[in-house]
Amino acid sequence: MQKTTSVKIEFIVLMALLMSIVALSIDALLPALPYIGIDLGVTDLKKHQQLITMIFLGLGFGQLLFGPLSDSYGRKPMVYIGFSVFAIGSFICVTTKNFELIILGRILQGIGLSSPRTISIAMVRDLYSGDYMAKLLSIIVMFFILIPIIAPSLGQFILNHYNWKAIFNFNLIFGFLVILWFALRQPETLTTEKKIPFKPSIFISGTKAFFKQKKSVAFTLISGFITGSFMVYLSTSQHIFQVQYELGELFPYVFASTAFAVGFATFSNSQLVMRFGSFNIAFYAAIAYFIISLLYVMLFSSGENPHLYVILTFFLLQFFAVGFLFGNLRSLAMEPLGHIAGIGAAINGFISTILAVPIADYIGSFVTTSALPLFIGFTFFGLLSVLTFIFIKQMN
Repeated sequence: MQKTTSVKIEFIVLMALLMSIVALSIDALLPALPYIGIDLGVTDLKKHQQLITMIFLGLGFGQLLFGPLSDSYGRKPMVYIGFSVFAIGSFICVTTKNFELIILGRILQGIGLSSPRTISIAMVRDLYSGDYMAKLLSIIVMFFILIPIIAPSLGQFILNHYNWKAIFNFNLIFGFLVILWFALRQPETLTTEKKIPFKPSIFISGTKAFFKQKKSVAFTLISGFITGSFMVYLSTSQHIFQVQYELGELFPYVFASTAFAVGFATFSNSQLVMRFGSFNIAFYAAIAYFIISLLYVMLFSSGENPHLYVILTFFLLQFFAVGFLFGNLRSLAMEPLGHIAGIGAAINGFISTILAVPIADYIGSFVTTSALPLFIGFTFFGLLSVLTFIFIKQMN
């Protein structure tokens, strides 16, 4: 394991691309949500949101399977198996005319994509640690954020020239090319002597080892709070901008601007984390996240949406804070878990995602005629995050 050595650009790009298959499968579909509903006779907004939230459900549970298995059989084989499950889910989504089966396909997609998502983090942890690991994760997330910036526009382009099923097909082809590059160029990062012989009890022992690390648990909870409130935005942004603000096909460009704020923040974090430390940056970012959302709630408590430029300003500030949280929280949670990086990443991802899904479903159900419930959710979970950070500081 290396702490402060050079890193290959190809490694960073490959890890980012493995994560980006997840982002593309979520964000490219956003412009197509109402069209899928029309084709399948579903008009309920809450069901449209399930096309986004249910893939996260699969992501959460799938990590519990692939993370521990990767500790025993290596990182690369699990990536291949996971992508195969994703391909099966994609096939279901494009061949069925039943909305419930598409939801099943999305869950399978999530289960499959949990493998590259989790294992890319475990591979970084195999090789690096400390603030340097946080720096690398920030750089990887910065490249990864390019996908949410372009994905809705790409999805809109495909939708205009083909149909919503073509978006699923494009995601599958893109994923296959990434996996092929990964297979040909990326060496296995888990050495033979570090492999843990597989037995069913590994799930129990790994879980016990994870929960012994109180700081890892606490940072995982914060990840769940932030991911959950952010997931509400992902699942409702199309409705907010295309329905409440009547932006139509301008939605992908508005969405890209908010994704850019996250990307710029992660780039800034990669430049600052070695100087100020991942904990300090994440702590003050959580405070900013809470204050910005609270200010919106206080100013627009009537429930009437403000001018587009005003709400965009709040979103940009909000997600700029998020950009300083995502990479650092993952790094802080993974730091004590080097001896169980695979199952550690899996449990971290499982808890934060499973915590996030009901948060997103519940808050999203209120985002019908106003964006105010979204910011109320931001405020509440921002406060919980700050309080958890204070608890962690008292543990030192």
